[in-house]
Amino acid sequence: VSVSRAIKPFAEPGRPPDWFSQKHCASQYSELLETTETPKRKRGEKGEVVETVEDVIVRKLTAERVEELKKMIKETQEKYRQLKKDAELIQAGHMDNRLEELCNEIMMWVL
Repeated sequence: VSVSRAIKPFAEPGRPPDWFSQKHCASQYSELLETTETPKRKRGEKGEVVETVEDVIVRKLTAERVEELKKMIKETQEKYRQLKKDAELIQAGHMDNRLEELCNEIMMWVL
């Protein structure tokens, strides 16, 4: 229950209401455990840290999230460049014939 409550504020839009239920979280975790390859145990010295399945899952999910964030940053940067270019064209008077269309696009984006 604590996990499902803790991650609820980070919900993505469009998730069903039961997405963060205790049962659903448990089934997702169980699926992760089943699909994650168990690290092989190494013989070694005492005190050696052995990687657990949980460590593998955390590393995998962290890498996936980093890639998602990089993609989002790239998309945001591209959008910014395009908006900056459009703003420069508007200020230069090259887009006077499209101002109404651009205004409508902005209004749709804001709403």
